[in-house]
Amino acid sequence: MEHTYQYAWIIPFIPLPVPIVIGVGLLLVPAATKSLRRMWAFFSVLLLSIIMIFSADLSIQQINGSFLHQYVWSWTINNDFSLEFGYLIDPLTSIMLILIATVGIMVLIYSDNYMSHDQGYLRFFAYISFSNASMLGLVTSSNLIQIYIFWELVGMCSYLLIGFWFTRPIAASACQKAFVTNRVGDFGLLLGILGFYFITGSFEFRDLFEITNNLIDNDEVNSFLLTLCASLLFVGAVAKSAQFPLHVWLPDAMEGPTPISALIHAATMVAAGIFLVARLLPLFTAIPYVMNFISLIGIITILLGATLALAQRDIKRCLAYSTMSQLGYTMLALGMGSYRAALFHLITHAYSKALLFLGSGSIIHSMETVIGYSPEKSQNMALMGGLTKYMPITKISFLLGTLSLCGIPPLACFWSKDEILNDSWLYSPIFAIIACFTAGLTAFYMFRMYLLTFEGHLNAHFQNYSGKKNSPFSSISIWGKNGVKVIKPNLVLSTMAINNKSAPLFSKKTYPLESDNTMLLPLLVLVLLTLFVGSVGIPFDFDQKGIYFDILSKWLTPSINLLHSNSNNSVDWYEFVTNAIFSVSIALFGLFIASLLYRPVYSSFQNLDLINSFVKMGPKRIFWDKIINVIYNWSYNRGYVDIFYATTFTRGIRGVAELISFFDRQVIDGITNGVGITSFFVGEGIKYVGGGRISSYLFFYLFYVLIFFLIDYFIFNFYLISF
Repeated sequence: MEHTYQYAWIIPFIPLPVPIVIGVGLLLVPAATKSLRRMWAFFSVLLLSIIMIFSADLSIQQINGSFLHQYVWSWTINNDFSLEFGYLIDPLTSIMLILIATVGIMVLIYSDNYMSHDQGYLRFFAYISFSNASMLGLVTSSNLIQIYIFWELVGMCSYLLIGFWFTRPIAASACQKAFVTNRVGDFGLLLGILGFYFITGSFEFRDLFEITNNLIDNDEVNSFLLTLCASLLFVGAVAKSAQFPLHVWLPDAMEGPTPISALIHAATMVAAGIFLVARLLPLFTAIPYVMNFISLIGIITILLGATLALAQRDIKRCLAYSTMSQLGYTMLALGMGSYRAALFHLITHAYSKALLFLGSGSIIHSMETVIGYSPEKSQNMALMGGLTKYMPITKISFLLGTLSLCGIPPLACFWSKDEILNDSWLYSPIFAIIACFTAGLTAFYMFRMYLLTFEGHLNAHFQNYSGKKNSPFSSISIWGKNGVKVIKPNLVLSTMAINNKSAPLFSKKTYPLESDNTMLLPLLVLVLLTLFVGSVGIPFDFDQKGIYFDILSKWLTPSINLLHSNSNNSVDWYEFVTNAIFSVSIALFGLFIASLLYRPVYSSFQNLDLINSFVKMGPKRIFWDKIINVIYNWSYNRGYVDIFYATTFTRGIRGVAELISFFDRQVIDGITNGVGITSFFVGEGIKYVGGGRISSYLFFYLFYVLIFFLIDYFIFNFYLISF
């Protein structure tokens, strides 16, 4: 066992040969490197598979023996300052290693086909392998400085991958937005690291926790300074995990390739912020104000992310806001001190969301055969619908991922979300009500996305209506500009609803096709994980019968003991069933509302008459219209947060910059230019004075004597008059 831990330091370096060899090959022998490009995908998968086997072995050893291992090397020693590098293997590290490796392998296999026709195929695999290496280095880091180095490398890889198609202006703008937003959080993280070094004199986690607790117990530290530094550390996690108010980069990051969305925006980069808070939780638990702040940010993010997903038409942006909301649940659990529930939801959400993102990539890939390459159209759910008969495997996998995220048993997210909801009732009834309400919203917008995508007719065949003013297609969403007049979106897209004819609008149609096997295989593997990964945290203890179902609690025992928390999370059947009925009822209600409003109508106008009778209610209809439009505008305009930032920060900073530029040009440059011009004219005058003629010198001498004489005369007379 010790032998395995001894070589764990090599884990972050295993993926590095691929980007190094690809980079050198493209510089020296580009033709040969490009001709063997499929080989690099194979080596990427092979190296990450080695990491997965290594990580699985470490995890099994920890579950069996609750073994921790840390090894450090001295890097810099100078008087009282020492900086060490090393690696730390504990339950949190092993969980993250498993997530990165398994999701990474699925994404790499999937990307081999998805990116096969892209000119940047090799560049893509170089970037993604370096991103995996950076993330592996981050989760195995043994101190804050080492985390910060890999933290910045992960941010750089995110910048490169989001802007992978840099020739598209919108993608270039998205990667810049992600980079700038994360710099705000990273600056806060750096200040927090330096602040805690000032307080404790150490960057090592265990020293940091022990010294801080001793200082608090002995009242030897300023509470305001301690709270401020801890809050600054949390700011870094807020930006990286797209928590309010630094969430604005995440939906724009969907401009990158879809496999990237599945990897860094479901299981790796956005999970880095959760990892940081979980790693520093023993520190945060000693500062109640910070824990309250974490839970507050989490509950705001939960509600905001869910409301912003309601009216999105881009399938990837809808999933992005869903990611934001679900990470809010994890952050809420950490703020409540529910360490086990937070990591459990991190695991289940990672696999479910990776499944949904890869499923959306399969959909987009197939829609391009109908519409052509146009991300604005191929990702638009308004142009989808009716994909069930064309993509049955993708449909089943996407449905299972949707139901899992909605919290339907026995799928993965049910177990973890139910645990967070139960803990929230003990922490704060207000937070619990918001969390439960958002669980219903999650079921609503996720099932809405499924219905608009797979049920009904293939709406892309009616896209010639999309450019017409006030056409039925222009208001596909339930909350369009005309409010509830389009409350049945799929109804207006049926052939009968558009022109009351069954004749096709086009003489020749192209239909979507199911994805290739190399894209379907990762979907099927992730389906199995979504179905069964929840079993690792089933909260039932059957030790008396010789069976222990709650593997996760046993796995996390060392970390739970470090937090001084109760490691026994088993519950009885009655309590579990009672809580589950409540949470599942909320999810089913959300599913029912979504199916009521978005279910397809194929051949009659019976439901249209019902809707017309519902909306024609006089004053009540006006009130209903206003509510619907307010909700729609809030969601469609991203909660006005981007507009606020553009008005306040972008224009404000630009105005200040213009003012400083004016001051620099007119005042600073004006003084400099004035001195120069004055010197020029003085020089010109002196040039004419010094002509070499004695008569001229004598004239100016007498002129100056006369001037001074007159000045003295007036001063003398003024003096006499004064006295």
